[in-house]
Amino acid sequence: MQESSKAVCPETRSRMLRAVRKKNTRPEIAVRRLLHAMGFRFRLHRRDLPGCPDIVLPRYRTVVLVHGCFWHQHSGCRLANVPRTRPEYWVPKLARNVARDTLTSSALAALGWRVIVMWECETSSPRTLRAKLDGLLRSTPPQPVAATAVEPRP
Repeated sequence: MQESSKAVCPETRSRMLRAVRKKNTRPEIAVRRLLHAMGFRFRLHRRDLPGCPDIVLPRYRTVVLVHGCFWHQHSGCRLANVPRTRPEYWVPKLARNVARDTLTSSALAALGWRVIVMWECETSSPRTLRAKLDGLLRSTPPQPVAATAVEPRP
């Protein structure tokens, strides 16, 4: 048995899971850097939108959700394996995440937002990531932004 797969006490496990970031993850930062380099301007974590999307491009009426392959169960991805220990806990938990993602995407679409999902495994190759983002975003012309929709700067 490998050292990392040994059982740990509940306090240690809790501390480890608390350290899992919800915002500003490595894949999210990779997508943000690339979007910025491509000349796109965006907002981060808009709490007034369903699900508090990771990246919001108001000019394109588009949101980018950057999902971790494990936590959001990327279908067919090698990073999305369900842990063998305590499957009675993990299977329902991960299923709830997937269900919440579906509801969030539907709610955003109902409000007129285009939803792009980027997966953690897609961020490892900058060239591939750039091609995907460029194709998706350049195919959508900028939307006129109403004067009332402009947000004040914090």
